[in-house]
Amino acid sequence: MDLKVGVVGFGLRSGLYKHAHRPGQGSVVAMVCDTSERGRADAAAKLPGAIITADLDELLGAGLDAVLVLTPDNQHALVARRTLEAGIPTFCEKPLDVTLEAVDGLLETAFRTGTRLYVGHNMRHMPVIRQMRGIIESGAIGTVKAVWCRHFVGNGGDYYFKDWHAERRNTTSLLLQKGAHDIDVIHWLAGGYTESVSAVGDLAVYGDVASRRDNTDRRMGDWFSLENWPPAAQRDLNPVIDVEDISMMQMRLDNGVLASYQQCHFTPDYWRNYTVIGTAGRLENFGDDAGDTIKVWNTRSQDGYVAADLEVEIEAADGGHGGADPRLIAEFLRFAAQGGPTETSPVAARAAVAAGVLATESLRTDGSARQVPALSGEVLAYFAANQERVNA
Repeated sequence: MDLKVGVVGFGLRSGLYKHAHRPGQGSVVAMVCDTSERGRADAAAKLPGAIITADLDELLGAGLDAVLVLTPDNQHALVARRTLEAGIPTFCEKPLDVTLEAVDGLLETAFRTGTRLYVGHNMRHMPVIRQMRGIIESGAIGTVKAVWCRHFVGNGGDYYFKDWHAERRNTTSLLLQKGAHDIDVIHWLAGGYTESVSAVGDLAVYGDVASRRDNTDRRMGDWFSLENWPPAAQRDLNPVIDVEDISMMQMRLDNGVLASYQQCHFTPDYWRNYTVIGTAGRLENFGDDAGDTIKVWNTRSQDGYVAADLEVEIEAADGGHGGADPRLIAEFLRFAAQGGPTETSPVAARAAVAAGVLATESLRTDGSARQVPALSGEVLAYFAANQERVNA
């Protein structure tokens, strides 16, 4: 019998429903909850057999087997805590929330209720990331000592500065909201979590753009255009912009690895570049899509740039985010029904939020290092056991 799946929030990430709605193949989206008229209308058009509601209580009492929480970020924990309290295995889109207090409260709720919590860090399922991790685990570059990530967010003006993303009250910062993906990947590739972090950043370009508009009547697809260039010529930006458009953070991980993450929202190109340096070599990706390349250097050279010792083509996969989205939802539905280990981790997701929140605090004050507070031992043990109770 198909799992009955609910969706809360039918906006920017609503496309994930396609991977959960497979009537006769294991799961069906049976109900959608959205407080906006447009969200409900879109859901009704795409899922004519589903119940559409604006009432979260109705969804909580509908006897669902699983739920996808796809609301704006500052509503993630608020909604997910209620679905967990209702005993519904919950997929929470990344980041878990925009404050460390909200995230820790969410993990405590999952621990206390015993309801399964899954986090939508889809990059752990992206071919480029999985292939880089595989190369590292093979020992090809030795023991990891440093990870660098440069994130060129070429669509930043259209994606993040024309709606709620542009306001601190909704996101804390784009270093958190956008960077949570990359911070999690840095942790995953390095095999550790951030222990202390410092950062600098600025609203360098978009704060000076005079063209502003309340875009609550529109969505990103309505205004996106490659013709919105150069960045200073952007139009119809959000009336309030108080998040940075360029940020740089440095991290010391709990296993001694040093890491850095740089994010810029006004570059012409859009991709991520990771460099991982170990005791026996260096790995770097050139592009992050199918057909692009991961290179590894192991041979010392006194020349300048030399050919890599190993070149690996990034694999192709069907589905959004390089094939990550269908894999992500498939893993969640299996976890919701059966439990067991998963590639994503609520503890890792909390570590990414903690690093992003504290980096934001650093860059908005004196740039000094901030220490990441630890989770309790019993919460860590619970999630380490794949959210199964460990007998004393």
